[in-house]
Amino acid sequence: MPRTTFRVPRTLLAATATAALALATVLTTATGPAVAAPAAEAGTTGATGATVATSGFWACSVPAGYTYTSSRSSYTCSGGGSYPTTEFYVQPPADGLWACTTMPGYTHTGVMSNHTCSGGGSYTTSQYLLYKPVTGMWACSVPSGFTYTATQQSYTCSGGASYTTTQFLLRAL
Repeated sequence: MPRTTFRVPRTLLAATATAALALATVLTTATGPAVAAPAAEAGTTGATGATVATSGFWACSVPAGYTYTSSRSSYTCSGGGSYPTTEFYVQPPADGLWACTTMPGYTHTGVMSNHTCSGGGSYTTSQYLLYKPVTGMWACSVPSGFTYTATQQSYTCSGGASYTTTQFLLRAL
C-alpha cells in the first residue's frame, strides 16, 4: 500500500509561528517582565530609616541615584493610552553592572553596543560596565576626584566598533 504524506504549506507554518510568537509576547507582557526580575523587591533600611531598593524593578522613569539595565516598549506607563511608552528596568549602580547610563561616583571599564537599552527599538545603544574608580584601574573615562598617569588605545571602550578609543590609568587625587 503506498504511503501518503500530508505537506503543510510554508506560508501556513510561518503564519502559525507568527501567531504563536504574538501570543507569547502578549502573555509575557501581561503577566510579567521580559527580563528575569526578582519576585519581590526586597529592601533594606538605610541610615535615614527610609527603605532603599536593593534589587531591580520595572518603572516608568529612572529615579535619581539609579540607573537602568534594560528598557522595553510597554502600555503600562501610557496612562491608559493606546500607544506604547518606554519602561525601564531600574537598579542601583554596582560594581560589574552593565548599565544603560553612566553614573556619578562610578567610571566604566567597557562599552557594549546592543538593543537592550533601546526600548525594543531596531537601533543599538551603548551599555557601560560600571565600577567604583580606584587608583591603578584602566577606565574609559576619568571621574571626578581622579586624574590619569598613562593612556592606551583599546577596543574595550569603543562599543564593538572597528576603531580604538583611549583608556586611562586612574590615580586618585
